Amino acid sequence: MDHTTDLSVVLFDLDGTLLDTAPDFAEAINTLLRDHQRQPLDFSAIRQVVSNGSGALTTLCFDITAEHSAFEPLRRELLTLYGQCLAQYSHPFDGITQLLDWLDREQLRWGIVTNKPRRYTDPLLEHLGLAQRSHVTVCPEDVLHSKPDPEALLQACLRLDCKPSQSIYIGDHQRDIDAGKNAGMRTVAANYGYIADNQLTTDWQADFYVDCADELPALLQSLR
Repeated sequence: MDHTTDLSVVLFDLDGTLLDTAPDFAEAINTLLRDHQRQPLDFSAIRQVVSNGSGALTTLCFDITAEHSAFEPLRRELLTLYGQCLAQYSHPFDGITQLLDWLDREQLRWGIVTNKPRRYTDPLLEHLGLAQRSHVTVCPEDVLHSKPDPEALLQACLRLDCKPSQSIYIGDHQRDIDAGKNAGMRTVAANYGYIADNQLTTDWQADFYVDCADELPALLQSLR
């Protein structure tokens, strides 16, 4: 067996992979829309766009692009509202709590690599009791280039003194899979995440696919 590829670190994307944060984004979005005398959006429409960030959510709400003069003020307003309800409804996806408990029992280190700014990531993880359990948490402020660039994943490996080939990255967006492949890691597409109806995750060419977090322990155990 090639022990340089034995799995020793499991890295997660945050929104849409480790945590279901869409309910809090929906709360912020519909508050913003009400404040601007607009009709609320269906949760399903919001959920599909969450992984694309605040800019995409602003476009979804107001049908304007970043070039519009109102775009940036509205985006900042949305983020302010999101910060006020940051951990109101967010929770781990089904099976994630059991998965993290299993990883801890197996002494298999895990961490988070996210494009979510640290000012939201840290208090959210603290609220859910995950901040001290994560062995590494890399946010966009820690790197020059965000996903799909591999920099953040490579930094996580450096901090954990782990080869990329001994790591695996789990995410719900093509940028996650691309970042993992660019870093030389194995990748898992989380089909349960924030995936648009018109997206086929098979196009991402991940190494593995799971439809729920309950499938991950057996997969990860097979790679050790």
